[in-house]
Amino acid sequence: MNNSTISALVSMSAMQQRLDLIADNIANLNTAGYKTKESSFEDTLTRVQQQSKDYQMDGRATPLGFNLGFGSQLSLRGANWEQGAMQETGNPTDLALQGNGLFAVSVGGTTTYTRQGDFHFEPDSANAGRMRLVDNSGNAVLNTAGAPVTVPVGVDAAINEKGQVLTKRGENEPAVVASTLKIVAPRTENVLQAVDGSRFVLAAGLTETQAFSAAGNAAVDDPASGVGVRSGYLEQSNVDLGKQMSELMMVQRNYQLAARALSSGDQMLGLANTMRG
Repeated sequence: MNNSTISALVSMSAMQQRLDLIADNIANLNTAGYKTKESSFEDTLTRVQQQSKDYQMDGRATPLGFNLGFGSQLSLRGANWEQGAMQETGNPTDLALQGNGLFAVSVGGTTTYTRQGDFHFEPDSANAGRMRLVDNSGNAVLNTAGAPVTVPVGVDAAINEKGQVLTKRGENEPAVVASTLKIVAPRTENVLQAVDGSRFVLAAGLTETQAFSAAGNAAVDDPASGVGVRSGYLEQSNVDLGKQMSELMMVQRNYQLAARALSSGDQMLGLANTMRG
């Protein structure tokens, strides 16, 4: 293949990946707690194509040769952590986080982290007479000890601004703190890796101590952290539909240009083969 064909093919592959990210963002426009996926492009390997000395003419200010590139690639994928809008639901187990915080949820035995707080209580099959707090997929929400959050059957339960689960049985009985939600605050965006379901896991080789500046309820106990829990609210997706549509049209146009370059390169190879024949 000639250089134009290689460059077009590599660039089209990168733009297809970008289109997939945009499609994912638009599909999750109404997903609570979803963070926009972003990416950036960079040049692939380049080399200097040397020219013959015939091009070294009087008055030339640049050295012989020119840069020859081989397309662009998707260099960085990450999430936009900008706070989403708060929507009031009136459901006491719907939780929204303010500030740089994440809930801990167990998925298949693996601890994941999410901003999606549409939780509810359901009977705990492992503990008769108790209910556990789960997300919309039935995964257990974890407490500061790393265990599922559970409360006795028949109690009224609520969560306060510090993530404490309060329970009471009667009108005149005082509320009791049953447990506290595990809420973590990542040091930087790079310590987490996005997985399915608007969730994140620790990047390879990192521990919670290395990744998080505060664990358990320390994130909400420290006023300087700015992390707080709002009960009866859900954080909406921070996807900007107008921006995503603009990027979609731009990437489609670039893809069309690269496709034309690929077609032109193929035609040039066909002409060269015909001339040789």
